[in-house]
Amino acid sequence: MLRSCATHLRTLRSGSVEVWRSFSSEKVTHKDHAVPNPSWSKDLRILFDQFMKKCEDGSWKRLSSYRIIPPEHLKDFQTQFIDPSYSKEEYILKGQLFTRSFEDGMGFEYVVFCNDVEKKVVCLFQGGPFLQGVPGFLHGGATASIIDVALGKCAARAGGIVMTANLNINYKRPIPLCSVSVINSQIDKIEGRKLFLSCNFQSSDEKILYADATGLFIKLDPKKRLT
Repeated sequence: MLRSCATHLRTLRSGSVEVWRSFSSEKVTHKDHAVPNPSWSKDLRILFDQFMKKCEDGSWKRLSSYRIIPPEHLKDFQTQFIDPSYSKEEYILKGQLFTRSFEDGMGFEYVVFCNDVEKKVVCLFQGGPFLQGVPGFLHGGATASIIDVALGKCAARAGGIVMTANLNINYKRPIPLCSVSVINSQIDKIEGRKLFLSCNFQSSDEKILYADATGLFIKLDPKKRLT
């Protein structure tokens, strides 16, 4: 599996080029990374197509995902930056979302679908060779990162801007690199600003349980400065 994945990655054609610019009124087009690219395996594409079918009646929705957070998404969010010589907009444009900062196919390849009525999120995931821990398998930290993404997206759909307060993971089985897996997340309880969630991390055929986890997320007030 890993050898075939590496061979496939070497055949990739370069995608769109991102050029760093100082923040200005010039419009910058961002690439949506939550859509198929040449590194996606057949299994990931099949699952993607299945969930896109579920989106047709409006019960499920695919969430776009960008390498750079558009400034307008955080225009009202207050935070403290270390270097005052940069504006908030410049910090946002220079920073990259951790899970999207790898070349296509080399790191986190994933797409998130949500069902707001049922308060559920499904993350379809393929972990590339740069996420290796024990040879041939996904690093435990990479597993935690994509679980945090899945739970965080689920919490954000109900709570707006949220941050992780606690993440408790039970690792069951090692995850092969370049394999496709499914993370099913749901909100279990909401108490004021606290959102309690759980998820299971399974193989694409749902026959192998790789991990399960619970998380506590806190809803933030965007008007209060985060330091």
